[in-house]
Amino acid sequence: MTGAEKQITSDENGHILTNLNVFSPDNEWIVYDQRSDRDGAQFDSTAIKRVNVHNGRVETLYQSKSGAYVGVVTYNPKKDSVVFIHGPESPTADWSYAGHHREGSIVDIAKPGVARNLDARDITAPFTPGALRGGSHVHIYAPDGEWLSFTYQDHVMNVLGRVPGHDLDQRNVGISVPVRSVTVNNDHKRNRDGTTFTVLATRTVNAPKPGSDEVNRAYEEGWVGSQGYVKPDGTRQRRAIGFLGDTLDSAGKKLIEVFIADIPEDITQSDAGASIEGTATQLPAPPKGVTQRRLTFTGDRKNPGIQGPRFWVRSNAAGDSLAFLMKDDAGAIQVYTVSPNGGPIRQVTRNAFSVDSTFSWSPDGKRIAYTGDDSVFVTDVASGITSRVAPKDPGRPVLQIAADFSHDGKLIAYQRVVKAGASAWNQIFVTELSE
Repeated sequence: MTGAEKQITSDENGHILTNLNVFSPDNEWIVYDQRSDRDGAQFDSTAIKRVNVHNGRVETLYQSKSGAYVGVVTYNPKKDSVVFIHGPESPTADWSYAGHHREGSIVDIAKPGVARNLDARDITAPFTPGALRGGSHVHIYAPDGEWLSFTYQDHVMNVLGRVPGHDLDQRNVGISVPVRSVTVNNDHKRNRDGTTFTVLATRTVNAPKPGSDEVNRAYEEGWVGSQGYVKPDGTRQRRAIGFLGDTLDSAGKKLIEVFIADIPEDITQSDAGASIEGTATQLPAPPKGVTQRRLTFTGDRKNPGIQGPRFWVRSNAAGDSLAFLMKDDAGAIQVYTVSPNGGPIRQVTRNAFSVDSTFSWSPDGKRIAYTGDDSVFVTDVASGITSRVAPKDPGRPVLQIAADFSHDGKLIAYQRVVKAGASAWNQIFVTELSE
């Protein structure tokens, strides 16, 4: 397999891609934000934009106001709309951008500049079912373009700090579902209504028992399959999310593993003795019927635990393989897969170099794209054959952020650092694949 590289952007501004769903449904556009630093760690973008893959034309989809910043934008895979993180407008000393002070916003391409609230927030008791109490981050649509997932942190628990007697503000995975909009009390200026019903899909504990499957952090999630996955008994689990969970091994040492949460179609009901809206001392609980399972058990490996650059658990469209990163016995970071039903781990890549970015599956589930060795690679999942599909160019290094397949599998979007006089800017590139 080979690739023909093309530079898409050239303006002297920041360009940062998200790790998935950057292409429009028709593959004609790529969406991005304008964070200014090389790695996108500085959340300082004031605009959401898209660029045409063919002619480089740029359109502004949303311009922030009142001191807010916006970014980490992804496309709906089925509809002409985007979703992104929106930071606080008119930030104050007690409410500035943070993990528990951000939200999701949706913009329809036909109505640029008009943002709709994704998730509702209610930080004053009594709390509201369908609203959370903090900040959502990295919003990713399910393949059907209806449900969304994100990572979450809780303002109410954050204010209480780390003193005993309450749940801690620990990262969890949340979901937003368009079953109905949610209206909250307006007794706090940072409360807000939402267009979806939003809940947590994972459970964390303050102090996991060593050697158990309990986690104190659930994060970097991905939807399982385009239609879920098939269980061992032959039934189909329609909605599920794979994610990373921080556990403790038997010696009490942190061990990151892959988990899965099976989610029912009705996410509006609380389980007995629990509350999907949370309490003054407890995080919101997952809805009735959610189950959480550990899929990987890597403690006995030479290099135990999930390791590597920041990445998100990603499933193929068939829903029978969840991909993730670990070190091999030689210490190189490779791509591995595991079934959503658990079982043996399968090694996909066997490169002499390490994978150094997150990755994406081709739509047909046959290939995985990623960056490494200052280039972009595609590995055939069945054979393990790896192809370099973008040239290695030390003068224009590849960013270790994203390698995103288009919906038709013909293009991969990524970024390079390109010099412009005394400055250098992140620019968006694509490589067109051919056999």
